[in-house]
Formats: sequence, C-alpha cells, structure tokens
Amino acid sequence: MRYRSQKMTDNQIINFIVDKRYKVWRHITLLITLFLHLYYSTSIDAVNSDINYPGLIAVFITFTIMFYINIYILVPTFFLKAEYALYFLFLVILVVAGLTSLVFTFTNYIKPDVNIKEKLDMNRFYKGAVLSIIIILISTLIKLMQRWVKDNERIAALSNLTLTMELNELKNQINPHFLFNMLNNVKALTRSNPEAASVVIMKLSEFLRYQLYENNEDKTLLVSEINFLSNFVNLEKIRRDSLSIAIQNDVDTKILNGIFIPPNLFTTFVENAVKHSVSVDNTDAYIQIRITLENGRLQFNCKNSKTADYHNPDIKNSGLGLNNIKRRLQLLYDKQYQLDISSSDHEYIVNLSIPV
Repeated sequence: MRYRSQKMTDNQIINFIVDKRYKVWRHITLLITLFLHLYYSTSIDAVNSDINYPGLIAVFITFTIMFYINIYILVPTFFLKAEYALYFLFLVILVVAGLTSLVFTFTNYIKPDVNIKEKLDMNRFYKGAVLSIIIILISTLIKLMQRWVKDNERIAALSNLTLTMELNELKNQINPHFLFNMLNNVKALTRSNPEAASVVIMKLSEFLRYQLYENNEDKTLLVSEINFLSNFVNLEKIRRDSLSIAIQNDVDTKILNGIFIPPNLFTTFVENAVKHSVSVDNTDAYIQIRITLENGRLQFNCKNSKTADYHNPDIKNSGLGLNNIKRRLQLLYDKQYQLDISSSDHEYIVNLSIPV
C-alpha cells in the first residue's frame, strides 16, 4: 500500500513537471521558489542591517532571465540537437553576462556610495555563480525530462499504431485479387512467353519477401523501398497495358546505400496512385514517382493521372489509409516532416519531405 502511494506521488510530480495543463502553475511555483530562496538568503546576510530590496529584485530578475534563456533558447537550439560544445560555450557566456550585469547594476545604481571592495565581495560573487549554475541545471533537467516523457509517449503511441496498421497493410497491400490476377497472368505467360513469366515470378517473390520480412523491421534501406515500389507498380503494369510508369531516383548510389527509412513509408501513396490512375483525353494513364535528396531531406513526389469527374469507388479505405500514414508520419517525425497533397482536374500530386 505504501509502495502504491509512493508511486502515485511520483507520477503526480512528473505530471506537474511535464504536463501542459500545469504549465502556468509550474512557472508560478518556480518563480515563487526562486524569490523565496533569494529572500531568505538575503535575510541571513542582512542580520545586522536592512534587506536591500532593489538588489534582491535585480538578482531575481537576472536569474529569471537566465533561467528562461536556457530553457527556451539554449537547450532546444543546441543541447537537444547534440551540439554540446556550442551549448556550454553560450552557457558560460550567459552566466558571465548575467553576473557582470549584476555587478554593474550594484556598483553604479543600487549601492554607488559603498566602498569598491565591499561592492566586489568575491564571496558573494562565488555564491551568485553557484546559484546560477544550480538554476541552469534545474532548468536543463526540467527540459530534458519533458523531452524524455514526450518521446516515450510517442514511442508507445507508435507501437500501438504499428500493431493495428500491420493487419491493415497486409489486408490492403497483399490483396488476394491482386495475387490471383498475377498468378493467372503467369499461367498465361508460361504458354506464350516463358521468359516473361519467369520475370513476373521473380518480381512477385521479391514483392512478397519484402512484405513478410522487411515490414517487421523498424528501419529499411531506401534502396530496398525503391525496389519494392518498382516491383509493385511493374506487376500492376502487367495487368494494365495502358498504364505508363516512370520511377526517377536522383539520389547518388553511394549515399542511397546508407539511407534508412521506416518500411512502407511511401506504399500508401503509390498504392492509391495505382488504384486511381485513369486515362485522360485518350492518352495512357500514368504514374510518375521521383525521389531526391536536398539539404539532408528526402523528397518523395508521386503523380498520377485522373479526370475531373473521376469518382473514387473505394474512398473510405483510401481516406483511412491516408489518415493512418499521416498519423504515422506525425509519430515518427513530429513536426519535422512536410506532406502536401493537391489535386487538379487531370492530376493528383503527393509531395512528402522527411529528414534523413
């Protein structure tokens, strides 16, 4: 019973530190705690004299500014991006600037008539430096704890989503009708064109192998994903002679072999393009896929032909698939991805940008 009570208390403390609902109260508590600490410290130093309230307020404002600069600028900009050298450099600059501003304020405005040696009491200066370090450590730990809890929540949500998506992906991507049609095509090709039948069997086996094995991994090589997409659309082309397909990969081969992405990240978009590509003005239906790498970001572009009056007979499942992939992208990349989907009278376009 005591263990359960302790666990609940710990959870309440963590929630208070990281939950957005308590953001205002969290800041109020921190500011009050800092002010009271400075007040009582000043009271102890001023046993035989009055408390220097202007000095107390100056110290409080300076340390508050240092706290918020660290937690909202230095930690997100440098520490969380693993740029530790720059973080500690700017941290030292922040502490020195803060303490220097206090010395300047005291010696020129708050106590201008006091002896210079008393103004520059090194003992107080050291105490101020120690307090600055403590405040910065607390602010950094708070930010790190918030990030840690947020990352754990994203990982847990992603795991739950993955479990449900796996069944949907197997149902949607390994479509029984698609497999039956491919097998019937192979049967016909074995009589008329055995070499072509052999190629189809190889592509079909690679397609199934990727779905059964690569899909279970957290990351897969980008080149494997591209090969899978190529096999997928080329198998569809066998069923539809009027379908024109172009896959353009502009990523350098050496770089390509070192890039990993989550498996089946592009499959939903390509699958929708395959399902809904239709001929326009007596021309062949087309699917155009382009993959590029720009400034450390992978750019995926997929276009397919459509007509202005085209009606999607499977709009419910298509919408569900897009919602799932959007949610998955959000959990994988948070705010670092960009997805733009547009549609004109004759074309449907998907642009996806992710960091690699």
